[in-house]
Amino acid sequence: MRLPVIKHIVAFIEENDEDYVNETIDTLEHLIDAPGLKDEELDVIGELLSNFSGAIEVHKEIKAGKSQKDALNEFMKRVTGSIDK
Repeated sequence: MRLPVIKHIVAFIEENDEDYVNETIDTLEHLIDAPGLKDEELDVIGELLSNFSGAIEVHKEIKAGKSQKDALNEFMKRVTGSIDK
């Protein structure tokens, strides 16, 4: 996950609509099942899915009243904490 990418997607959600990102996630999840994808391609799709999903979570926290900075920091702490376990 890349914080600058997540921030950029959050900005897109704020300017447009969360539905676009949810539909993109659905499309990428469907694409994973395509025959003939190489491991490197699956890795890229997985990274994109992580960033889009992270942006959705951060956006929900912002809608709930947190500042973007706090929402991003808390999200990254949760991600880092889950990796350390």
